[in-house]
Amino acid sequence: MAQKVFLSNMDLGEAIELYFNKLSGINGEKEIVDTWDCAGRVSYAPVFAKISSPFYNSSAMDGIATLSTKTYGATDRSHINLQEGIDYLVVDTGDPIPKEYDSVIMVEDLINIEEGKIAIYKSASPFQNIRPIGEDIVETQLIIPSKHIIRPVDIGSIIAGGVNEVQVYKRPTVGIIPTGTEMVEPGSELVVGDIIEFNSRVFSAQVKEWGGIPLRFDIVIDDYSLILKAIKKAVELCDIILISAGSSAGREDFTSTVIEELGAVYVHGVAIKPGKPVILGSIAGKPVIGIPGFPVSAYFVMENICKRVVHTYLGINNEDQKTVKATITRRTMSTLKYLEFVRVKIGYVSGKYIATPISRGAGTTMSLVRADGVLEIPQNIEGYEAKTVVNVKLLRSIEEINNTLICIGSHDPIVDIASNLFHIKNGKYFLSSAHVGSMGGIMALIGSETHIAPIHLLDMEDGSYNISYIKKYLPNKPMALIKGVKRIQGIIVSKGNPLDIKSLTDIVEKSRRFVNRQRGSGTRLFLDYNLKKLNIQPESISGYEREEFTHIAVAAVVAAGDADCGLGVYSAAKLLGLDFIALGNEEYDFAVPKKFLDIEMIREFIKVIKSDEFKTELDILCGYDYTEIGEIILL
Repeated sequence: MAQKVFLSNMDLGEAIELYFNKLSGINGEKEIVDTWDCAGRVSYAPVFAKISSPFYNSSAMDGIATLSTKTYGATDRSHINLQEGIDYLVVDTGDPIPKEYDSVIMVEDLINIEEGKIAIYKSASPFQNIRPIGEDIVETQLIIPSKHIIRPVDIGSIIAGGVNEVQVYKRPTVGIIPTGTEMVEPGSELVVGDIIEFNSRVFSAQVKEWGGIPLRFDIVIDDYSLILKAIKKAVELCDIILISAGSSAGREDFTSTVIEELGAVYVHGVAIKPGKPVILGSIAGKPVIGIPGFPVSAYFVMENICKRVVHTYLGINNEDQKTVKATITRRTMSTLKYLEFVRVKIGYVSGKYIATPISRGAGTTMSLVRADGVLEIPQNIEGYEAKTVVNVKLLRSIEEINNTLICIGSHDPIVDIASNLFHIKNGKYFLSSAHVGSMGGIMALIGSETHIAPIHLLDMEDGSYNISYIKKYLPNKPMALIKGVKRIQGIIVSKGNPLDIKSLTDIVEKSRRFVNRQRGSGTRLFLDYNLKKLNIQPESISGYEREEFTHIAVAAVVAAGDADCGLGVYSAAKLLGLDFIALGNEEYDFAVPKKFLDIEMIREFIKVIKSDEFKTELDILCGYDYTEIGEIILL
C-alpha cells in the first residue's frame, strides 16, 4: 500500500471550525431520567415547577398558631391570656396553618399558666413565623434553564417543585480503538519491543470526566482489514469513534485510508506541536478522529478537539481554562510552523508566579503528571526570552500552586520521599521539585525562582561543601543552609559486578561504557574532582558526554545494559538491585534565602526532614548519615 502524506498543516482554530461545520447535524439527543439520578447531567430543556413549595402555609417554628389581632397590647407588664381551641392551636415546625390563624408565636415566648391556657408578653405581627405558599418556589417558576449542568442542590429544588423526571442530553457512547502490532495489554509478560497500551485507558478516563460513556475495544494490530472491521463495528455501536495511533504517514499507518474508504476525511494534519498528525473525519454522519500514538500528542488532541465533540453531544459550551500571568525562567524557543504546547511547573515565589518549562518530548508522559500548566507559543512567534511575562493555562488550582514549596536543584531519591511526607503530614501543602543539578539550583536562587535548592557542591580547593558556592554566587542575598544528609557517591555497576570494575581507572583501562550526570550537577563536579586527582582526562572515558539528569536514571541505564557503569549515590544502586563501588562521602544540603525561614511551608519542611518517619525511610534506602539534618546555618 502506498505511503500516505499529510493532507494539511491547518491552523487549529480553522481546523476546528471546518470540522464542526461538517458535523453541523450533531446536536445531541435527549432522554428522560429520574430527578434523583440526574446529578452531573445537562438539562435538555428548562425545568419549571409544577407545584409551589411549600404548597400550603406552614409553621416555621414550634409554638402556637393564633390570630395576630388577639395579641395586640401584650407587654412585659400587661400579659394577654389565650385559651387553646378558642384563641390558639399548638403547632410544630412544618405543620399547616388553618386559614383562621395568621401568625405563630414560638414556644420560647409563651408563659404556661395551666393545661390549655397560656399567656403572652408581646404582640405578634401578621404572618410572623409562617412560611407562606410559594415562599421557596412558586408554581410555574423556572428552576433551572436548559444546558445547565445539574448539581446536587438543584435536585432538591426540582423535587420540591414537584418534578420527578427531567429531560437531559443523552450521554454519547465513545468508541475507543487502540491500534498497533507492538501494543500489549497491561499485565502482559513483556518482551523487548512490546509497549504497554495505556492511551485508550487515559481516553476512557477523560471521556468519563467530560460526561460521555467510553467503550474500549480490544487492541487491533496494524492490519488494514482488521482496522477496517473494528471501525465498522464501532460505528454501529457508538456515537463518536476515537482511533489511537496509526494517524501519521508511515507505511503501517492505515487510519486515514480506512476512514476515507468508509466515510470522509476533512483534515489530516493540524499545525500544533505536539499533536500534528491528527485526523478529523466522519462515517455515517458520526465523528471519527484519528489520534497520534505519542501520549502527550494524544493528550493535547483530546483536550483541544475531542472534548469539544463530546461536549457538543452534551449541549455544553467549552469554557476557557483559567490562566495566570507568570514569568518564564528560561529562553523557550519554538517554530513558526506550529502552535506549540509547552508544559511548565508553576510556583509562587517572592510575590510572583514563576513558570519553568519541563520536558517537551511527545512521549514523556510524566511531563503531564508533573506539569502545573501549559504555555501556548503561538504559530506566529519564535518563542519567549527568559524573564518574559506570559499567560499560562492552569492544570492545577491556583490555591494548590500558592501552597506549593518549590524545590529546584540537585536530585536525590530522598526529595521524592520528602515530597510525599510533606503533603501527608500537613494535607495543605505540596512540594514540587525540578531536577536541574546543583548549579541549576544556585541559578534558580539568583533569579528568585525557587524557595529552596538542594545542592552538593564540592569546593575543589579545600574539599568543603556548598557554603563557598553560596557565598560566591549569592554575595548580596542573605542566605541560610538547611543541613540535609551525608551520602555515599560511587560507581554503579551491574549486579555481581561481572566486568570487575573497581575504580575510575578501571573504566578507562578496561574500556567500559560509562553514563554521566549533566553539566552543572554536583555529581559531575565530584567526578571531575576525582578524575583530576587521578590525572585522568575526561575524553578518555567512553560515554563521558552521555548525560542523565537523575541518579535513578543513571542506575536505570546500567540496569538495562545500555552502559557498563555510571556515577551516582548508593541508594539509587540499591533501589534497582545493582552493585556499588564507593568513592567518597559528600554533603547534600538545602540552600534557602534567609527571608523564607519564617514562612510556614519552610518550617513544615524542616519538621518533615527531622521527623522519625523520614529518617526511617532513609534507613530503608541506606547510605545516608542524617545526624545533622534540619540544622540551620546562617550565612
